[in-house]
Amino acid sequence: MSVRRLAAGAVVLLAILLVWTTPAVAAASCTISTTSMAFGTYDVFSPSDVTSTATITYRCAGGAKDVFVTLSKGQSATFSPRTMKAGTNVLSYNLYQNASFSVIWGDGTGGSQAYVTLGKVTNNADFFVTIYGKVPALQDASAGSYTDTVVATIDF
Repeated sequence: MSVRRLAAGAVVLLAILLVWTTPAVAAASCTISTTSMAFGTYDVFSPSDVTSTATITYRCAGGAKDVFVTLSKGQSATFSPRTMKAGTNVLSYNLYQNASFSVIWGDGTGGSQAYVTLGKVTNNADFFVTIYGKVPALQDASAGSYTDTVVATIDF
C-alpha cells in the first residue's frame, strides 16, 4: 500500500510543479474560411479546359507555428478525379495547390497533398492561399447545374 501512495503523491506533485512553472499563455487556435469556386458555363465541344480559383483564408493565434490545410474528396470516392454532379450526371474536375495544376490538393492520400507550412505562421495575421480548379475539356456531360461540396480543414 505504501508504494501506491508514493506513486499517487508523485503524480500530484508533478502536476503542481507544472502549474507553477508554466507561464500563462493562450492556447493555440486557428480559424479558416473559403470563397466559393465557380467554373461558369462548360462547353462540351470546347478543346480548352475550364479553370477557376478560390481563396482559403486562415488566421492563427496563441503560438500556433505549423499549419496543415486539407481538402476533402467531396462527393467523389477518390481525389483524382473529383466529381461534380447534376442529379445522376457526373462531370470530372480537380483542385490543385499550384497554377500548373500538378499538385492535387487533398489530405495526403490517394496521390494528393495537404497544404503544409512549418514554423512560418505569424500569429494574428491573415494568410491567403489560392485553390486552383480545373474541369478537363471534352467531357460528354449533359446540360445541368453541377455542384460539389468540399470541406477545408485546418490542423495546427
